[in-house]
Amino acid sequence: MSLRNKITLIGHTGKEVEVMNFENGTLKASVSLATSDYYTNAKGEKVEETQWHNLVAYGKTAEILQKYAPKGKELAVEGKLTYRSYDDKDGVKRFITEIRIDEILLLGGK
Repeated sequence: MSLRNKITLIGHTGKEVEVMNFENGTLKASVSLATSDYYTNAKGEKVEETQWHNLVAYGKTAEILQKYAPKGKELAVEGKLTYRSYDDKDGVKRFITEIRIDEILLLGGK
């Protein structure tokens, strides 16, 4: 993987992993990941800011996600940013940003 397009995230899965099997035998898994950051505002209050990321994985990495990453599981992932677009049912062009993960580390307990 190139260092020019590399991302590392640590967070918790926000839903159950969705899996697709393609006719050619390829397995694709997708799940959302929540990452949180904290800061202190002008009033001295601690504020949590959560960002949501769309993760996709293929092959062996997809199998690991499917088997070991239920909703709420803490993960560390490494991959690259990808962008794609599609036309929805009304013909409106939609854009999606995803993290295509190459490496996964299962964190936390069961």
